[in-house]
Parts: sequence; structure tokens; C-alpha cells
Amino acid sequence: MQLPPNAFKRALAEGRPQAGYWLSLGNAYSAEVAAGAGYDWLLIDGEHSPIDTESMLAMLQTIAAYPASAVLRPAANDRMLIKRALDIGAQTLLVPYVETAEEAAHAVESMRYPPRGKRGVGGATVRATRFGRIGNYAQACEAELCLLVQVETRRGLDNLDAIAAVDGVDGIFIGPADLATDLGFPGQPSHPQVLQAIEDAIDRTRANGKACGILTLDPALARRFEQRGCLFTAIGVDVVTLARGAERQLESFRSQGAAAAQAASY
Repeated sequence: MQLPPNAFKRALAEGRPQAGYWLSLGNAYSAEVAAGAGYDWLLIDGEHSPIDTESMLAMLQTIAAYPASAVLRPAANDRMLIKRALDIGAQTLLVPYVETAEEAAHAVESMRYPPRGKRGVGGATVRATRFGRIGNYAQACEAELCLLVQVETRRGLDNLDAIAAVDGVDGIFIGPADLATDLGFPGQPSHPQVLQAIEDAIDRTRANGKACGILTLDPALARRFEQRGCLFTAIGVDVVTLARGAERQLESFRSQGAAAAQAASY
């Protein structure tokens, strides 16, 4: 059995922009709904959602049947969490809250087997090796693993060049909500000073030869960031799609009812 190729990592290496969608509902059924929508990548969010390891596994298995690439975000830059994510078959990880080159290097070490890193060996017991059916997994997996680190603070921006220079970091994801808050503009990711910081980060990431990504629900900003050089841009979140869609549907129903009642009164 052959190691599955990482289409997402190849797209970044070739400079092809990838449109993504955030999965926070936390179950395989909703993940499959999104997987068939045509997005290039889907983010399984283990940081700001109730998704546990078993749910992550089920979502990875579901998404694997579709062309979309799965990106998994563990709750923290923690060696055990990263090991478990890799063992259940995740090939691309987005590690949150990275502020220094040392923290980025820690994430890289957690992705790699000794002697190049400190990842524990699950061998034939884990899905990543297809339960021992990929005989050369330990030797070949590094080429198909992709590490994205999330920069979302002023300190992270200050150290962005050093973070990007760490061998093994494939891309940098700018976290606009946390960044806006840390810069003094909570709830204002579109504030001019925040946008300036984001665009500077995109430019610096590209100058260091690494792929840059972001999440924004504003289509105009998404296009603006992509034109600036973002290669992986998430443009939606399943929870938000459900919440706003449900609200709009109810508002439309009530508005139509009110209009009909008004017309009938004449």
C-alpha cells in the first residue's frame, strides 16, 4: 500500500490558491455535507470547538472519500496532541498560537520521527501507517506531512521572519480575530491598522518563501488577501453558515407573512 499524496501541500508548493471552509460542528455527517461542496480544503477545528480525537478520526475518514484536503488544528502546540493527530491520519496540521521560532521548531520536532524530531512511533497500531500496510511510512511520511503555524499576536508578528525561517514550517496562517484583539481592536478584524498588519505579514511570509493563509468571512477581503498572495484562504465556517442561514430564513418567512397580512387588510 502506498502513502497517500498530500494534494494540499503540492498545491502550496506550486503556488495554486486554495479556498477553504472551517468545520466546527464536530461530526462526520456535517463534514460530509461540506466535503461535497467543492472546497479545496476543510479545517477540522480542535481548538475552538468540542471536537475530540474520535470525532476528528471520523471526520478525516469521511473527508477522505472526497477531493477536498483535510487540515486539522489541534488545541495547542502540544507534542501529545500533535502525535495523536498524525497517528489518526492527518497529513496537514495547523498549529495555533505560535509566537517564536523556538515554538515553531517545537511543532516541527513533534511532526518528525527521531533523529530529526521527537514524534513517538505508533507503528502498525495506527491509521497513519494503514495499520502497518504502508511498510515505508516512517521513511516516507515526512515528504507528505505539511505544517502550518498560526501567528496571531503582536509578538508573533515581531518574530514572523524567524518563524518563517524554521526548516519544516510549510506555511504561516494569520489569525485575524486574535491578532485584532492583541493589537487593541477586539472584534474589529477589518480595522485599518489590523489590515495593514495582516498585509505586511502576507508580504513578509512570501518574501521568506513560505505560503500564507487566513480566514475571513468577508468576500471582498478574501479576494484582496488572495490577490496580495495568500495561498490558502478560508472563506466560511459551518457554524456561522448554519446560524446566519437559519436567521435569514426565519426573517424572510416573517417578512413575507407581515407583507401578506398588510395586503389583506386593504
